[in-house]
Amino acid sequence: MAEPLPELIEEFVSNPQADDPAAILTTLAAQDDIYIATLLESLPVEPRLSVWEGIPRDRKLNILVEMRSDPREILIDATPDGEWAAIFADIEAEDLLELLDSLPNKLIELAFTALDEQQQNHFKAASQFKDEEIGHWMNYGMLVLPLNAKVRDGLRLIRRNVPSHCDTIFLINRSGQFSAAVRLTRIFGSPEHVPLVELTEESIPALKGKDDSTTASLQVQRSGYASLPVIDENNQLLGRVDITAASELVNEFYERQVMASAGMDEDEDLFAPVAKSARNRALWLGINLLTAFLASWFIGLFEATLQEVVALAVLMPVVASMGGIAGSQTLTLIVRGLALGQVTPANIKALMVKELKVGGVNGIIWAIIIGIVAYFWFTNAALGFVICFAILFNIVAAAIAGVLVPVILDKLRIDPALSGSVILTTVTDVVGFVAFLGLGTLILL
Repeated sequence: MAEPLPELIEEFVSNPQADDPAAILTTLAAQDDIYIATLLESLPVEPRLSVWEGIPRDRKLNILVEMRSDPREILIDATPDGEWAAIFADIEAEDLLELLDSLPNKLIELAFTALDEQQQNHFKAASQFKDEEIGHWMNYGMLVLPLNAKVRDGLRLIRRNVPSHCDTIFLINRSGQFSAAVRLTRIFGSPEHVPLVELTEESIPALKGKDDSTTASLQVQRSGYASLPVIDENNQLLGRVDITAASELVNEFYERQVMASAGMDEDEDLFAPVAKSARNRALWLGINLLTAFLASWFIGLFEATLQEVVALAVLMPVVASMGGIAGSQTLTLIVRGLALGQVTPANIKALMVKELKVGGVNGIIWAIIIGIVAYFWFTNAALGFVICFAILFNIVAAAIAGVLVPVILDKLRIDPALSGSVILTTVTDVVGFVAFLGLGTLILL
């Protein structure tokens, strides 16, 4: 049973004997590769390197594959050149593709020469596709038979070997084009002379090699099959994507979305050098500063009003905060819908109407509540009315911006998860301040 990760982290960080390779080997012998990869990512650099040295060479490749790129690059740089031949001894094309962005050119060449001829061909085929295309991540362990094969041929093929997450035999014509698929469960118990093509109940969806990797992975997850075939523009069977690979790609996509919402890279190391982390985060801090100055400029337009009615300055953060929260809720919903392909030009109008209704209901409820609080706080009915109307106006505006901002950014091919929140916050701040201070100027002065 795996030792709880927090306890193991504490052991390696605080125990001065943790750099003993024999002790490390004993502690980690029963842990799987994913667990060890997570542990290494969780350790400061010095303990991480000590633990890495104690891991057997025959396990290092699989552990590197499971790690994020930034923390594994530190380990790659610290590994002596003489160890790589042993580390790459059992490497496959899928492993090299995963490590491609982290390895220096000399190690890529060494790893490529360690591949057998078949794996080299697989690597070349996958390298023709971009990282964001599903063809880059397909595997080649398939059950394939000609279109005229019979049940006896299928049983013979199954007895030889069934790759992991493989529940179908792909049938191809004489030109190597994908034609159909038959589930393994349909083959068992069927007469041996029956053609396999007669056992296909339904048409299995096929992925194009240039399909977006996330969209294709979601299709695998929803298909009801353990894997789906990958074909080219001429319908030639290239490989397949199984449920494990698809789930990993989907998880990576959502992790990117979460990190991008804060303007960060999902591969960033917890213990990356300070200069590198500061540089990675500086861009969006600068962009946020510009938008903050824009909001401040609008506030400055009402300087005279603020000097006369100090209560407006006290209540300004309430208006901006309510709009920001309401807008971020809508933004998150729309970004998810765009990622899943659920938001299209056909339903965007209905979405806008629905979000306007939600914004209107919430705006009325909270505007009344905040207006009453402001009235009793400052004993000023006019001030209560001003903030009541400003809150309602800003929440409705936030709902509109929450729908339009990510849709427009998506059309411009800008990641809405990366920049949508910054733009939305600017919109809600400016609209909220102008509505609140503008009304305050008209009514209170």
